[in-house]
Amino acid sequence: MPEISAKLVKELRDKTGAGMMDCKKALQENEGDIAKAGEWLRQKGIASAEKKAGKVAAEGLVDSYIHTGGRIGVLVEVNCQTDFVARNEDFQALVRNIAMQIAACPNVEYVRTEDIPATFAEKEKEIEMGRDDLASKPEAIREKIVVGRIEKRLKELSLMDQPYIKDQSITVQELVTQNVAKLGENIQVRRFVRFVLGEGIEKEESDFAAEVAAQTGAAAPAAVAEAPAVEEAPAPVAETPAVKEAPASDAKPSGGKKKGGGKKKK
Repeated sequence: MPEISAKLVKELRDKTGAGMMDCKKALQENEGDIAKAGEWLRQKGIASAEKKAGKVAAEGLVDSYIHTGGRIGVLVEVNCQTDFVARNEDFQALVRNIAMQIAACPNVEYVRTEDIPATFAEKEKEIEMGRDDLASKPEAIREKIVVGRIEKRLKELSLMDQPYIKDQSITVQELVTQNVAKLGENIQVRRFVRFVLGEGIEKEESDFAAEVAAQTGAAAPAAVAEAPAVEEAPAPVAETPAVKEAPASDAKPSGGKKKGGGKKKK
């Protein structure tokens, strides 16, 4: 029988919500394989998270989270069985972390894949089957590839299938399961809504280059209009008549006349 580490036991307990001794026994029975051990616990009816899942969860908390300077907001409702757990700090931290997760996942639209309308999957299949990269493949292969693509697409839309932002090694579903084991109650994420500032509002798109060109063009006439202030240099040209005082030299002939027309002294 292989030696089972405490770390492995804890990992199985976090995933299933079963007791420590049950987890250790399950791992021993399945040679340390966590997947098989989890299945073994479910078959034995020991996995407490699944047992608690059938219990009514009508209490809980509605929490909000505002991110990025008020540009993204989230409201989420998470249910538990009792008001006592709803007031528990661990439960409240879980709800807050789920709200943060939703804020960080722009593609998420549903709590789980089961909530996605069947018509969506049918439409996705129709789109995928018509893709050019599958045209040359045999029908059976095409079907298999399309099923894989659709499953991936559905998981992208499902909150519970997202890798947890604070620990990428687990999903949001596994995070909830861990808290079921810790708090001892059924916990369900019921619904959420995500708001993005300006989402759905049609904005006038402007060409940045054209906008700059327009601004530059608008500034040009102003520069031209001010140009005369610089071109006041013609003023000195207007004063050139001072240079044209040459006519004053025209008096010379009249002076000559006076000199030449005078009477000679005897």
